[in-house]
Amino acid sequence: MSTEQRPPFPPFTLETAKQKIQMAENAWNSKDPDKVAMAYTVDSEWRNRSEFIKGREEIRQFLIRKWSKELDYKLKKELWAFTDNRIAVRFEYEWHDDSGNWYRSYGNENWEFDGNGLMRKRYASINDVPIKESERRL
Repeated sequence: MSTEQRPPFPPFTLETAKQKIQMAENAWNSKDPDKVAMAYTVDSEWRNRSEFIKGREEIRQFLIRKWSKELDYKLKKELWAFTDNRIAVRFEYEWHDDSGNWYRSYGNENWEFDGNGLMRKRYASINDVPIKESERRL
């Protein structure tokens, strides 16, 4: 069993679910793949769009690729629902590609945590919408 811990721990309350979401938002907005990857179990399972990812090192590599393509990335997450060791989140983020084309990406995530507060499953469905730079909200 892992001795790593990432409070708050399940079972979640409204307050601790919101805290967990804010911590995730802050970490992802840092765009630091090493920092973000440490919030997940060593064998964490992801589905991100159509990509299936397993374990921290694959998560880290995925994030390196993501943030090398999604420039000036800015994310906002919101609580959708929670129970016991699971949290559902809706999110949107904005970014541009290396040609200066801006996008807003919308999605939903389902998270499952272990007893130490590390995320062991993350399932994300995401859609991208082209926007003008003048339409940015984040």
